[in-house]
Amino acid sequence: GVSTGVGAALQTAKVWPGATVAVIGLGGIGLAALQGAGIAGAERVIAVDVVPAKLEWAVGFGATDTVDASEGDPVEAVRDLTGGVGVDVAIEAVGQPACVRQAVEMLTFAGTAVAIGVPPVPSDVTLPWNGSDRAAYPNKANLLITDGGDPIPSEDFPEMARWAIEGSLDLDAMVTREISLTEDDLAEAV
Repeated sequence: GVSTGVGAALQTAKVWPGATVAVIGLGGIGLAALQGAGIAGAERVIAVDVVPAKLEWAVGFGATDTVDASEGDPVEAVRDLTGGVGVDVAIEAVGQPACVRQAVEMLTFAGTAVAIGVPPVPSDVTLPWNGSDRAAYPNKANLLITDGGDPIPSEDFPEMARWAIEGSLDLDAMVTREISLTEDDLAEAV
């Protein structure tokens, strides 16, 4: 999960210093993507979720802004936060087609949306293609898909370990509970 989220921000989206990033879905992978955006030097990281507690956690992981998607249109909220411009990168970590569409609609001109979440089978994504200010075609939107964050293990894993040791990648705070590896404990965890 950590390599998927961090890899999505660094390898797939190639977040750069000064970028504006939105992360939709703040489970473990989304929180890792949020941290990856911060490590890459994003100036602004907007956390989007429907669970207020997850939005609070996101601030602890470096989110500069939060959007409660249960309280209205998250695309409008993100666009309002950016003065109507949109974000450079939108990372979708939910796996729902509607969230992929939201990620694309949050983008600024030539922005990049990255779908991390595993979609249900079957599923379709419908995008506004032309004729509106959110349309993908005139905005030159990029939609990328990652499966596992596209890491290069020999290069990325040692770097992630260094970030964890230095404290810029907070793995400890992502642990919500620990279990032993006995059969009874594993059955209970599932």
